Amino acid sequence: MNDNNPYSSSCDLVSSTLCRRLTRREWLARGVGVVGLWTLGDWRAILHAEEAPPPAHRPDRAKTAPTRPVAIQRCESYEPALLRQKLAAALDAIGGIKRLVGGKTVTVKVNMTGPARDFAGLPASRTYHIHPNIVAALCAALDRAGARRIAIVEAWYHREPVETVLTNAGWDLKAIQAAGGHKVVFENTKNRGSWGRYSRLKVPWGGYLFPAFELNGWYDKTDVFVSLGKMKDHATAGVTMTVKNLFGITPTALYGDDAPNEDSVQARGAPLHMNQRPLPAGVPAQLGANPPNDAGVRVPRIVADLLGARPVDLALIDGVETIKRGEGFWNDGVEPLQPKLLFAGRNAVCTDAVCAAAMGYDPMARHSQFPFPGESHLQWAAEAGIGTHDTARIEVVGLKLNEARCRFRTPPAKTGKLS
Repeated sequence: MNDNNPYSSSCDLVSSTLCRRLTRREWLARGVGVVGLWTLGDWRAILHAEEAPPPAHRPDRAKTAPTRPVAIQRCESYEPALLRQKLAAALDAIGGIKRLVGGKTVTVKVNMTGPARDFAGLPASRTYHIHPNIVAALCAALDRAGARRIAIVEAWYHREPVETVLTNAGWDLKAIQAAGGHKVVFENTKNRGSWGRYSRLKVPWGGYLFPAFELNGWYDKTDVFVSLGKMKDHATAGVTMTVKNLFGITPTALYGDDAPNEDSVQARGAPLHMNQRPLPAGVPAQLGANPPNDAGVRVPRIVADLLGARPVDLALIDGVETIKRGEGFWNDGVEPLQPKLLFAGRNAVCTDAVCAAAMGYDPMARHSQFPFPGESHLQWAAEAGIGTHDTARIEVVGLKLNEARCRFRTPPAKTGKLS
């Protein structure tokens, strides 16, 4: 495990580099009560946080935001043959992917936040990481649909080769290669990697917080972009599926705590979460004379901006096994959960909205309303016109939404505690 990883030395965030940079709200939220960060109800009211300055650009296209069908499949386990069957059924239900990926390069951003550690006696892939058998099933589906090349990417906090990182995390790379017709490559997008230069991708409406981003070339030069997320709660964003997964496409070499550094293995706490470190010269600066410092405001706006700059062509969510009350073992009060679900859609906002509803949440909850401790990235993305978060406008195919519900948390009572 790399000692420079802010999560690698201890689960105790109080002693970590990242925690020393936390805002007052986050410090209190992560450190108090029996269940830690989820013991607070209305964070903004309790901590008397100042209102954040409004976004630089505020389109309001939520009522006319596009809608696409979302498929839900019951999947009882990570058994490879079962996963392939259920994923194929989900993809068929949304119209198939042959026309989307045939003869094309496909980049798949997986969610592997934090180091791969066992939690509650289970491996990371059965709790807070994407499971490798899901990746193999997806690669098999892409190969059958005629994809020319498949790239599996993530900004890992490691200096070791990606193959070493994944093997140590329990991935069978030979099985994944075979599933993908031996056309699969792996790359760490924490820096420019195999590309000679970064790609600048602009936010079409001008950006809530950033007008553009410098990204690894895989996110730009690909024909098809897939976000493969995990069905989870999130300390800052409320929920994390395929949209929040995009926060990890920002290279830590430019957006990390020690940027600029092409060998960086640091998190993005000071520059992105807390606005406590300027970005390197030449990287598009954030908008406004007085940008917010609150991570609960910044992260949702950044995520929406990233989705605008790098739209998702196919959104998939691993909800077979996961955790609740946080995004990783470092969150207090997290517990394993087995929803036994798979989600697939062509619009990431629609897909995440349906998943959030299956978790027992209202995806249309406004900023700072449960389950969102700060602003809602789904609301910002809908207002930008990327996709609707109104499940009444989304066709759900396969398993019915009321048959898929698996409650993660309940709204806070008068005590302010979440269960």
